[in-house]
Amino acid sequence: MTSLVRGTQLARLLGQWHALPGRRRSPDYAALAAAVRGLIADARLPLGVRLPAERELAEALRVSRTTVTAAYRELRESGHVTSRRGAGSWTTLPGGHRVASSGLWTPLDDLDMIDLGCAAPAAPVELLSAARAAAEELPRYLGGAGYHPTGIGELREAVAAAYTRRGLPTSAEQIMITNGTQHALDLVLRLTLPAGAGVLVESPTYPNALAALAARRARLTTHGLAADAGGWDADLLLGSLRQTRPRLAYLIPEFQNPTGHLMPVDLRERLVATAQATGTDLVVDESFVDLPLDGTAMPAPTAVFDRHSRVVTIGGMSKPYWGGLRIGWVRAAAPQVQRLAAARVGVDMANPVLDQLLAVHLLADADAIVAARRAELAGRRDALVAALREFLPDWRVTVPRGGVTLWTELDGPISSALARATEEVGVRLAPGPRFGLDGTLERFLRLPFTLPAEELVEAVRRIAAVRYDLDQTARPRWREPAVIA
Repeated sequence: MTSLVRGTQLARLLGQWHALPGRRRSPDYAALAAAVRGLIADARLPLGVRLPAERELAEALRVSRTTVTAAYRELRESGHVTSRRGAGSWTTLPGGHRVASSGLWTPLDDLDMIDLGCAAPAAPVELLSAARAAAEELPRYLGGAGYHPTGIGELREAVAAAYTRRGLPTSAEQIMITNGTQHALDLVLRLTLPAGAGVLVESPTYPNALAALAARRARLTTHGLAADAGGWDADLLLGSLRQTRPRLAYLIPEFQNPTGHLMPVDLRERLVATAQATGTDLVVDESFVDLPLDGTAMPAPTAVFDRHSRVVTIGGMSKPYWGGLRIGWVRAAAPQVQRLAAARVGVDMANPVLDQLLAVHLLADADAIVAARRAELAGRRDALVAALREFLPDWRVTVPRGGVTLWTELDGPISSALARATEEVGVRLAPGPRFGLDGTLERFLRLPFTLPAEELVEAVRRIAAVRYDLDQTARPRWREPAVIA
């Protein structure tokens, strides 16, 4: 089913469209068409969405129908709208252009490269002592086969206790340990998502999640996130669920990757209720839940509002601890966990026991380790924001209250070109289109603040030097794509 945006919803997205730069030099219809193109380019208005009828939009915007008719005509001529008599008009891109998420790749290590494509910090100093302690405890498990499809009991209990402390009572039977959060997502999709089923995702969103959904041949619809601090438009998000009734929705409510938005608690409650009404399973990715900065108070977990086993929560230790420690988990109803374990046997059997013991020791010292990580990230975030304001003052940044990334609005649709150019000066970037479905988001760039402050500042210096000469750069060469995490 095609998603529909109503006149009042589109009017809210358009905002002060008549006050855009250059407005005085453009007639009303041209300004309106330009504003709609901007929404499509930023992925605020997904592709394939049916636009409101001309009369409906005219009433919502309080303009003449002639103005809307002329704007739609200009959008058709530019290739941003396709219309069929008697059926309506849909958003498109010129020439049917689409750039799919291509998932992930493994580049050669380049020690001279400042890698801003990967949003993951280095290991904490406590990891070595935890590894030694884990090795000393390993003999307790050597007398068995070593296969624990749902994870060793003490780690499941530690993860369950963490959920309980957050106000979500959880037993060890509701936890399954996985080889990272991405593995958790893959197992959940294998169990719950038939090939070709409908899925709702945010736009922008995590590229590797898009790759996992593409592997299941999912039919994706998107909810466009605002670049400012507001993030989700509740009316549009819940309306998309009701209209498309997807089998599954994948969401990142805690410091969303890449925007850094934090979903308010009232929307979480309404989201779960709507999912129950539409028969939609919610996969909630909590990869960044441990990383609020500046004392930000965290809302209740989304699963608190679940009474019908609609919410499956996934998380892991990559962001607050270390990406090289491949420990993730699924929190779900106990029967779902058992079905996931049965599905897992055909994939990888179980996690390494030694890694799980190491994770138990790190979680036991979580208060100190994570507090230090938050302080470190807050300082690096502030250094990155200051550098951007100094060297690239035309770029717009909404400072996130947590997580590890800035979603930066550039001064033009140059994200992919800039990423190619900065490779020449030793900076690897993750351009905006990698985080969407359709080749949009060219005015955005994800910048993680997981590297040391001095490296972040140097990276911004190099990016700024490239930006100001970008129009004169030589034709880019093809390059292997890099890992985005």
